[in-house]
Amino acid sequence: MKVAIIGAGLSGLVCARELSSQHDVQLFDKARCVAGRMSTRRVEPDLQFDHGAQYFTARDPRFHVEVDAWVAAGAAAPWTSPIGVLQCGEVTLSENSPVRYVGVPAMNAPVKRLAEGRAIHLSTRIEAVSRDDDGWTLAAESGERFGPFDALICTAPPAQATVLLGEVAPQCAAEVAKVTLNPCWATLVQFTQWLPFDLDGAFVHDSPLSWIARNGSKPGRNAEPDCWVLHATQAWSERHVEQSPDQIAPQMLAALAAAIGKSLPGVAYQTAHRWRYSIPPQPLSVGCLSDAELRLAVGGDWCQQAKVEGAFLSGLALAETVVQWE
Repeated sequence: MKVAIIGAGLSGLVCARELSSQHDVQLFDKARCVAGRMSTRRVEPDLQFDHGAQYFTARDPRFHVEVDAWVAAGAAAPWTSPIGVLQCGEVTLSENSPVRYVGVPAMNAPVKRLAEGRAIHLSTRIEAVSRDDDGWTLAAESGERFGPFDALICTAPPAQATVLLGEVAPQCAAEVAKVTLNPCWATLVQFTQWLPFDLDGAFVHDSPLSWIARNGSKPGRNAEPDCWVLHATQAWSERHVEQSPDQIAPQMLAALAAAIGKSLPGVAYQTAHRWRYSIPPQPLSVGCLSDAELRLAVGGDWCQQAKVEGAFLSGLALAETVVQWE
């Protein structure tokens, strides 16, 4: 079959890998590079930030095998730095936590490895899909059209997938529309001196922040300069979703100072990134949604517990669904 996959994040690329030995698979992504939320912001050669997913764990045996392969290939490694909980200036070290892994030398490394050799159309925003007796046709924002394809896989966020599929697959679109993704603001900051904080990562309570991490503490990164990634809570991000990055970064830095109870060093670089579609408050546990008659399947991390592992497992579920249509 000829299969089109919208979205070149982890779910889409895992699905493509599983199908490519038997089928003609093409991927489409609006971004300039693969990875989805397993992204890395590169400011300059020696300055980068993992501003999306911060780490991943492996519980499912199938994901364990995958992660072991990434580690063996040098594309991932355990992140063994001290991680804890920060609440009102008080720090509690996490105990009995599962092994946390990160991509090496950046979070997007495992996804880039999966993308090698794939037929991927980057910087291609698919704004409409249609289906007739010949199959599926994709229309890009540029006016270019692709197809026909025998099957369509969509791993776009639910809000975008609902718009794409609303007219051609209303029942599937209605199911997807039930899932919402909350926004998350991320602030990326380079300090001129070492931040006076004992942990390299912390879950933050009673604050506009939900998470802070010293990016350079992860394997394969430059330890200096001292760079941090701050994530805001879903509620705070929702309240401030339409503010500009220039407005967001100072507020989140003020929240960091309040959370650690200390003054911050000087700032050499700062910016903020809005993940408009980030965390589902009620993720599904179904792997993917599908319509065999239309040869349509929809998936992503929101279909499987909203984690990196979930994105991988959803990709497997999408591929297994397509195999059943052969």
